[in-house]
Amino acid sequence: MLPTHSLHISRPSRRRSTALLAAGLLGLLGFSGLSLAQAQQVLRVSAIPDEAPTELQRKFKPLGAYLEKKTGMKVEFIPVTDYAASVEGLINKKLDMVWFGGFTFVQAKVRSKDQVIPLVQREEDEKFKSVFITTNKDIHKLEDLKGKTFTFGSESSTSGHLMPRSYLLAAKINPDTDLKRIAFSGAHDATVAAVSGGKVDAGALNISVWDKLVAQNKVDTKQVRVFYTTPGYFDYNWTVRADMPAELRKKITDAFLSLDASKAEDKEILELQRASRFIPTKAENYKAIEAAAHNAGLLK
Repeated sequence: MLPTHSLHISRPSRRRSTALLAAGLLGLLGFSGLSLAQAQQVLRVSAIPDEAPTELQRKFKPLGAYLEKKTGMKVEFIPVTDYAASVEGLINKKLDMVWFGGFTFVQAKVRSKDQVIPLVQREEDEKFKSVFITTNKDIHKLEDLKGKTFTFGSESSTSGHLMPRSYLLAAKINPDTDLKRIAFSGAHDATVAAVSGGKVDAGALNISVWDKLVAQNKVDTKQVRVFYTTPGYFDYNWTVRADMPAELRKKITDAFLSLDASKAEDKEILELQRASRFIPTKAENYKAIEAAAHNAGLLK
């Protein structure tokens, strides 16, 4: 029989033994440092608030569940108060991935000194468009807006402000001096409400939200009509921070790219995202947006 003192393990030795045992178990389970970190993490996801918060949550729910399966991480959707908060949340490491418009991506890219990476975009975002709407029977082209009241969406919106402003300037209309009054509704659906409710003569919003509201019979097209549609431009994308591990970036990218509209579950996700499919994207795609922002004096 062994002496009792030989069974005693000092506290440092006990800690070392526990650490070694844990390391051995992790090795047996096949964990790498990255996958262990992922197992303990939450993937914090957000989106620019270009629609009502309840609508954003509804659209994200099945996508979040899908990403949980594909990454093995808990995925949490964190709503933000405004467009600027989505940019600040990502670059200040309070968010891991954000659904940006082209302009908010450019803002995040500039603010972070190129420390953000766009992963994927919808195929529709290669040639995205804005629509100008009105209830005024005297408005038929951009030039007819002179002296009228007008609303953009959010100040940081690509399709609700930056690109509509750019096309107004190209038509030799300075919104700040040639229009009677301009407003910012804050979101695309709010722009439709402002125009249809007679608060302004006209407004601009993204074509995707317009088409959705028309399809859902949430807008009376006998009263509210589109009088100008812009040419196409690059817009929305899913963006992550550059310090996200490459393995996790690949998992997320592959998850989006493998969504297939011929599968019932995937079709629901794609329809909620108003996407036919997702395709890879890159920062270079948004150079024209960045130039437009500089030209319009919106990028400081």
